[in-house]
Amino acid sequence: MITLITPNKAQKELAKNIRVRRLAMGLTQAGLSERSGVALATLRKFERTGLISVKSLCKLMMIVGGLEQLVEASAPTQSEFSSIDEVLASDKTQPRQRGYRS
Repeated sequence: MITLITPNKAQKELAKNIRVRRLAMGLTQAGLSERSGVALATLRKFERTGLISVKSLCKLMMIVGGLEQLVEASAPTQSEFSSIDEVLASDKTQPRQRGYRS
């Protein structure tokens, strides 16, 4: 899979998005810190740099919304096959023809 976003860019985008959500809710950094249980210094650093632990990120997302979507986004994708028998049964490729036909 090709991705066009770097981890650093993703961290900064997450921080920006959570800041926008916080402001839309009318919360100050201190208010979000108090509600989420994330230290105010940690929240300030996160909004400035994008650096935060997964646990603290989850706490913030629980308050500003989106925690369920974050968990769903990390879920493994369903395989097309549930057993090796299904894989073997689906092998419908034609045998290669040898030689040249005109």
